[in-house]
Amino acid sequence: MRIERIEAIAIRIPLTKTFAGSKYNVDSRCTIITRIYAAGGLVSEVYNGDNREHGPQLVKIITEEIAPLIVGEPIHAWERIWEKMFAISYPIRDRQLAMQAIACVDTAVWDIFAKSLGVSVCKLLGGYRERLPIIAIAGYYAPGKTEADVGREMEWLRSVGMAGCKLKVGGLAPEADALRVKAAREGGGIDFIIAVDANRGWSVADAIRFARLVEPYDVSWFEEPCYWFDDARSMAEVRRATSIPINAGQSEICAAGVRRLLVADAVDFINFDASEGGGVSEWRRAAAACALHSVLMAHHEEPQIAAHLLGAVPHGTCVECFPDPERDPLWAHMYINRPPIADGIMAIPDAPGFGIHLDWQMVEKYKLG
Repeated sequence: MRIERIEAIAIRIPLTKTFAGSKYNVDSRCTIITRIYAAGGLVSEVYNGDNREHGPQLVKIITEEIAPLIVGEPIHAWERIWEKMFAISYPIRDRQLAMQAIACVDTAVWDIFAKSLGVSVCKLLGGYRERLPIIAIAGYYAPGKTEADVGREMEWLRSVGMAGCKLKVGGLAPEADALRVKAAREGGGIDFIIAVDANRGWSVADAIRFARLVEPYDVSWFEEPCYWFDDARSMAEVRRATSIPINAGQSEICAAGVRRLLVADAVDFINFDASEGGGVSEWRRAAAACALHSVLMAHHEEPQIAAHLLGAVPHGTCVECFPDPERDPLWAHMYINRPPIADGIMAIPDAPGFGIHLDWQMVEKYKLG
């Protein structure tokens, strides 16, 4: 069975309010839907990525550069397909966009391959578990938002089935953000997972000061604590100075980038994003390297993809999502057969492929071009 045609659709949904982290603001939810068509009416149906504001450019790369390279290839030949696609990253260009485009198609390849076998991607990749804890990405900054508001937000997240929250930090002084963590712990309760994410927001000194302030609050990990430049060395220094595990990897665009974090002894968790860094195939390579270094695997966002990957390997941890419909209308409305979530646990879909079915009326409403 061979690839006959590839379709890519850029989606952009304006949000009703802005969500702020330490160094960024989000005012729209963007993604790319990728469909691969094969003989017998078999079709993949996946969507990838949150950081997709260059959607039309990605669609152009997929349809004009990648498709001519791989149409006609057997759907199971994922290694050869990936090698052919990766060649588009060799010339001087925006390589992050190239890797995002590769990720979209590679994910669709795994979806249609698993569908052809009648199994889920999780089972195809190892099938280690059938369910995973799920936590929220929340605790964003907003004008007038108080520590009490943070505590109430954690209570709400727990009420909608979340096992915990990855709280935004790094936008204030360490002492002020530590008070927000304290409020989150009090609002969520002692068994609620609290992780913190600075999005590369602090110097080494500020990150260490913050980490020591929040150590009493049982923080599960401290994500991307330091500025982007020299971050591997910086995170290694923070890691040596605190008992809180360090998490990073979402900013890497290939498995070799993950390797540099491992070699630097900078991390306890890797949250490499298959939607940003070349897809499922490259995520598997990063996960194998992490297993050899006894580093746990997380995944940046995208639970519709991440659940299958993390569920497939012994060192997978928990899935992240945006439970607030205002932050992620795709998860809330476009993914119409979203798996059940209760008591902090998400079932990994058992349908063939990634098991994603989309609301195509919504797709038509928000597609670009």
